[in-house]
Amino acid sequence: MSFPQKYVSEALGTFAIIFCGTGAIVINQETHGAITHVGVATTFGLIVMAMIYALGGISGAHFNPAVTVAFAAARTFAWGQVLPYIGSQLAGATLASALLRYLFPGNALLGATLPAGPVGQSLVLELVLTFLLMLVILSVAQGSREQGLFAGLAIGSVVLLEAMFAGPICGASMNPARSFGPALVSGHLEHLWLYVVAPTAGALGAVLIWRFLRPAAFSAEA
Repeated sequence: MSFPQKYVSEALGTFAIIFCGTGAIVINQETHGAITHVGVATTFGLIVMAMIYALGGISGAHFNPAVTVAFAAARTFAWGQVLPYIGSQLAGATLASALLRYLFPGNALLGATLPAGPVGQSLVLELVLTFLLMLVILSVAQGSREQGLFAGLAIGSVVLLEAMFAGPICGASMNPARSFGPALVSGHLEHLWLYVVAPTAGALGAVLIWRFLRPAAFSAEA
């Protein structure tokens, strides 16, 4: 695939995840709980799974700046493509949030991730959640490209699981792009740093551990 196709794929996949996932949060608020927390978590897991199956063969289905940086650190993705990938992901996320703003102009947060308790609590949660997510991604990926029949199911299931139990406390972002779009469009940027630093650190930590557990997995070059 050409680089423009990969960039569009990353933007489109990230757009879909943010539009459907945070859209579920917004609509749940607008309908006074019709979707429920379980429904929101399920929506996130299903849309991640669907986009991996739909677009994984084009761009590798990162849809997440922390994942892109982690793959580059693992030397299975070219550092020269990191910024274009992240730019595409942030553009897709911002467009999704802008569309939700147009559809629901009265919604204040647009699904923004904000700590429900102490900042340190959410920081640790986001770090650990992303660490576990990245471990699963590394286990089903080759050369930063999602492979196999069960890759989307495995990754989507982890997103669903972690959103289910941790979402009410930290938002269970695990993805700087997922937090960036709603924060930028809603104007709630005060905790965005947390949702950039913690997921990125968690994903990089997973690379270090996986390199120790499976050194042969990192022999391939991007």
